[in-house]
Amino acid sequence: MEKSGWLLTKNHLNDIVTITVVTKTEESYEFAVRGIEMNLNIACVSGDGIGPEVIAEAKRVLNKITEEYNHNIVYKDVLMGGASIDAYGEPLTDEVIGIAKAADAVLLGSIGGNTATSPWYKLAPELRPEAGLLRLRKALNLFANFRPAYLYEELPEACPIRKDVIGNGFDMVIVRELTGGLYFGERHTKEVNGVITAVDTLSYSEKEIHRVAVKAFEIAMKLVKKPNQFDVILTENMFGDILSDEASAITGSIGMLPSASLNETRFGLYEPSGGAAPDIAGKGIVNPIATILSAAMMLRYSFDLEEEAGKIESAVKQVLKEGYRTVDIMPQDKNQCKTVKQVGTETMGKLIAEYI
Repeated sequence: MEKSGWLLTKNHLNDIVTITVVTKTEESYEFAVRGIEMNLNIACVSGDGIGPEVIAEAKRVLNKITEEYNHNIVYKDVLMGGASIDAYGEPLTDEVIGIAKAADAVLLGSIGGNTATSPWYKLAPELRPEAGLLRLRKALNLFANFRPAYLYEELPEACPIRKDVIGNGFDMVIVRELTGGLYFGERHTKEVNGVITAVDTLSYSEKEIHRVAVKAFEIAMKLVKKPNQFDVILTENMFGDILSDEASAITGSIGMLPSASLNETRFGLYEPSGGAAPDIAGKGIVNPIATILSAAMMLRYSFDLEEEAGKIESAVKQVLKEGYRTVDIMPQDKNQCKTVKQVGTETMGKLIAEYI
């Protein structure tokens, strides 16, 4: 067949050039030519406790994605939380805020330590590790937090709810307002009629409610297209914190829950929903999946790389389907344990990267 012409089109979002060759018989063939599609500039905070371990595996998976899709990724590693206190005497420096603002997104491991034994918690509240995270959220105007809670079909035994109640599982997103409410409201203690009284103020402006509601409705468009896919829960800061932590109980482990904190642009901070877990830090047993899935959310929300995000999520599902488990998602039934393989943090990260 002789070629009678061709048509070049370009997907400007992903910088993909498509060549369509049309023959005399009106048959056509398409060839997608990929170049360096996108530069990803990421401020990376390993943080405290298990943070360095899970961030290492998220980087491993992101590096594999960028190799497969010819992206260029640059990490700017910075300190926050307890690690920053040890180095600089404060949980977050102005320099780190500047680096975060200059980046396209922030990837965070974990912040904090053992509140009973760590010297960090002998400091004034505004100098403790978590104060750095609160300050960063304010500085970057990260007012909307997305926490997906998904029960993988490969992990039915992880859900404590009866099968007749849970049915075919669930897929929900908790949208939590992040910079207002009780955590940021005015508080004081004073004597009222001879009684010492403590007051915490839960205050929201109309604008604060509107902007996070808009984010929630943007997520719920998908709900109209696929009504059985998931539900969206919009909530105030403190109650969103409680609900999203409770969601870990029905998904099997908080080590499976990613999160994204967004402002009014595409900029976001991405982190696992769990804490620093200092009791298991350095043992190589922590589940890195929540952090890896947070990296997938970063590709989706901050970089519009839907295909790449889906690749990571599919790889996670495949690894679980093959029977690999970290200790937190091992079955409780001893007989079921015989059908799966327990692996550590690094092995789980390597397996997910291999399945991409």
